[in-house]
Amino acid sequence: MNWEIVIGLETHAQLSTVSKMFSGGSTAFGATPNTQANAVDIALPGVLPVANREAVAKAIRFGLAVNGGDPKNINRRSIFARKNYFYPDLPKGYQISQYELPIVKGGEIRILTKSGEKTVRLTRAHLEEDAGKSLHENFQDMSGIDLNRAGVPLLEIVSEPDMRSAEEAVAYAKALHALVRWIDICDGNMQEGSFRCDANVSVRRPGAALGTRAEIKNLNSFRFLERAIEFEAKRQIEILEDGGKIVQETRLYDPDKDETRSMRIKEEAHDYRYFPDPDLPPLEVSDAWIEQVRGSMPELPQARYGKFIAFGLLREQANQHVASREAATFALSTFTGAPAKDIPDLSNWITGPLSARLNEENLDFARSRVTPKQLRMLVARIDDGTLSGKMAKEVFDAMWAGEGTADEIIEKRGLKQLSDTGATEKIVDQVLAANAKQVEDYRAGKEKAFNSLVGQVMKATQSKANPAQVNEILKRKLAG
Repeated sequence: MNWEIVIGLETHAQLSTVSKMFSGGSTAFGATPNTQANAVDIALPGVLPVANREAVAKAIRFGLAVNGGDPKNINRRSIFARKNYFYPDLPKGYQISQYELPIVKGGEIRILTKSGEKTVRLTRAHLEEDAGKSLHENFQDMSGIDLNRAGVPLLEIVSEPDMRSAEEAVAYAKALHALVRWIDICDGNMQEGSFRCDANVSVRRPGAALGTRAEIKNLNSFRFLERAIEFEAKRQIEILEDGGKIVQETRLYDPDKDETRSMRIKEEAHDYRYFPDPDLPPLEVSDAWIEQVRGSMPELPQARYGKFIAFGLLREQANQHVASREAATFALSTFTGAPAKDIPDLSNWITGPLSARLNEENLDFARSRVTPKQLRMLVARIDDGTLSGKMAKEVFDAMWAGEGTADEIIEKRGLKQLSDTGATEKIVDQVLAANAKQVEDYRAGKEKAFNSLVGQVMKATQSKANPAQVNEILKRKLAG
């Protein structure tokens, strides 16, 4: 019998502010343990928290971004609450978060998977402070506590349980990761913990009520997210098919063993004893402030996606170009002013050879050594028959190495494609005369012989002949 996987994600995006959510403590990564935790972060007697205005502005940016720029999903009044629990790396014994009234409600994220386009709804996004970090390495029979992260500003983004596969969950996480970087609210560094996901996973029979879920905590790579969900779904299905019941719990993913394991029984909201923080007044967001934030925002991914579709690109191609703001800006600059017939080829060069080079050297599109103008010229020279595909790759490599424009490299290296029909015909005649056996084989029905003859002509012209022209001339003469 079939099972349906149901997935919702809770994502913690560390907001890229200089200071913490409620104090002036530094958020810089990599400092010596416990050197960036101040009196407010650990709630020493007599201190008062003050909300970080820049963190609030970044939450507003997110609210606008996930609702197409419409501010209706931004609460003009939200409440900070105390979430009470006891854990070694939580120095205050509570975490300041938002519960009943978050700063952002609703919104949506568009994803594209092999099965098509889908919209994942958001439940909410709320501001909160991070806890410290427990350190288990380099200690014998004990753990260390680093409170540097205590108080770091987070935006927790909660999706509806709209995803039905690990593939969809990863597509959502990647789209969200790209968005928070696009609008400059989070650096997205997963290795440093700036962007991490908790996956709520359950299974059910198609059409049945939602099953009991397990929450897999602190997944800090897309690969781990995918593998953890796949393992957890399989684990739950096996339990149910054996007649067992799923326990609502929090689990951890062990990448070394490729499995999830129980961490603790899942708490309900009432277990945290939420109540409004008495030291923080309600957060008031004015329409004027929202408009000020909106005026500083870049063009959003969905708008850029629409422009790429208008250029005639397929959805998959357009989606690749909006993987980051730098990628989208480069592509848009490349396509603008190019002939419509060149757009598909330009897109392929950007997502193919150019992206490969950037990945090899760990560069983003803003630091590409080949400019949009140079790429347009290269494709124009392929289109007008000056360059073959093989020659174009050589010219691209030379451009990347800083040897100049396509025209300069073509002139310097003598790479102009041979497109003179008469000259090509003479070379073809010479190849046919020198390769009687391949001619006989081809006429006897051996197609591989034709490829051999094409190769001989290209070799004789030092790969300067137009391949399409060579094919046409060969077929005509072999048919005679």
